Amino acid sequence: MRCHQFYKTLTRRDVLRTSAAGFAQVALAGMLGQQAGAEDTLAPNAAGPTQWAHFPTRAKRVIFLFMWGGPSHVDLFDPKPTLNAEAGKPLAGSSVGSDAKQLGTLLGSPFKFSQHGDSGVWMSELFPQLARHADQMCVIRSMHTEGNAHGEALLRLHTGQANLVRPSVGAWVSYGLGRENENLPAFITISPPRGHGGVQNYGSAFLPAAHQGTAIGSAEIPIAESVVSNLGNRRLSPALQRTQLDLIQSLNRRHLQDATTDKQIEGLISNYELAYRMQSTMPQVMDLASETQATKDLYGIDAKPTDNFGRQCLLARKFAESGVRYIQVSTDYTWDHHQKVQEGSVAESAKVDRPIAGLLEDLRRRGLLEDTLVVWGAEFGRTPMVENGDGRNHHPKAFTMWMAGGGVQGGLTHGSTDEFGYAPAENPVHMHDLHATILYALGLDHKRLTYRHAGRDFRLTDVYGNVVRDVFA
Repeated sequence: MRCHQFYKTLTRRDVLRTSAAGFAQVALAGMLGQQAGAEDTLAPNAAGPTQWAHFPTRAKRVIFLFMWGGPSHVDLFDPKPTLNAEAGKPLAGSSVGSDAKQLGTLLGSPFKFSQHGDSGVWMSELFPQLARHADQMCVIRSMHTEGNAHGEALLRLHTGQANLVRPSVGAWVSYGLGRENENLPAFITISPPRGHGGVQNYGSAFLPAAHQGTAIGSAEIPIAESVVSNLGNRRLSPALQRTQLDLIQSLNRRHLQDATTDKQIEGLISNYELAYRMQSTMPQVMDLASETQATKDLYGIDAKPTDNFGRQCLLARKFAESGVRYIQVSTDYTWDHHQKVQEGSVAESAKVDRPIAGLLEDLRRRGLLEDTLVVWGAEFGRTPMVENGDGRNHHPKAFTMWMAGGGVQGGLTHGSTDEFGYAPAENPVHMHDLHATILYALGLDHKRLTYRHAGRDFRLTDVYGNVVRDVFA
């Protein structure tokens, strides 16, 4: 059927149903479903430079490296000599501020720790490549959150809350700052988790659907085999797709004119246009063939066991370079070491150490690190007590995250835990504080970045959160 026949024989609903796939149905399911609750239109700067910044901007973008499952902080970044000395003994609750009489049997770390860089940041032997960047890292040892289960903890990490359906961090960033590149979304998530909250971890909830993250693949699928769903249509030429889109958009705009205001249609118009433009831009950014062999080697691409995560990190750099505001890179669900924490930590660290070090180096060489905030972390840490003979359980009471670039003070270790790594001892940082701090680095005041929905003003940090200003240079 040729395009002019649409005008004569089909209704507007028919056109939408038959031609939507012709110009990239990127996130259309989420877009249509989640727009229903929106009570505002797109941010006024949806495709332009920062207009809502409340503070001087330290970072223009964020790359979040998500270690799904919860790495053990006492085996990676938080050395505990007392834990090792007391290994095999029971941990009394009173010694760590708990009401429980006994918390379990202590399990020491088998890994050697040493200080690195001029600043003397402590790291275990599992990150030899990352250790070269110690002076760029700000290590926060006093993180804590709520949620002993992965599902709750992931939602708190990604959306700030586990009750109701809340917008994700990336969606808030997109809403606050808009798109820097009109041909790419402001928020991209590479290999996101399909479990433990699934699409909620990168969804827009009641924010306009244009701010939902665009997903590339999923955590269980090698990134080399992943694509953006329905990015193009080989059956139709770009010119014909443009003609179809112009028809649909004219009908949408007529509806909008008649209705005066319709948040769903406003979002629809914006997303259709972005989806069409992405067809020419996204494949170029995702193509790694143009990268030099030296760059690929830096990330560990085409080498075991670093190829998959190396490709993800290189894509993150390319998206950052292309103007994407918030990029998340996720491992598979492989850090959940209820058993064999020693073997598991060795295996998982080997997959990510070289790619992460390569990402920091590549950003530095290209002059991007100074205004790119790199965040590493997970939903929680692991207990200092043993589980199942040689594993560690979930532990939201204390864990470690680190940041680099984006104006943070490199070589700084902020906060501390008690002598067993069970609870924060100095300068505790809650997940709400982390979110407030990330927004602050981007020039956004977490108390003022609000969205009115269902009769109240919502924000990422709800009624909580304090900016950890000490981490900035």
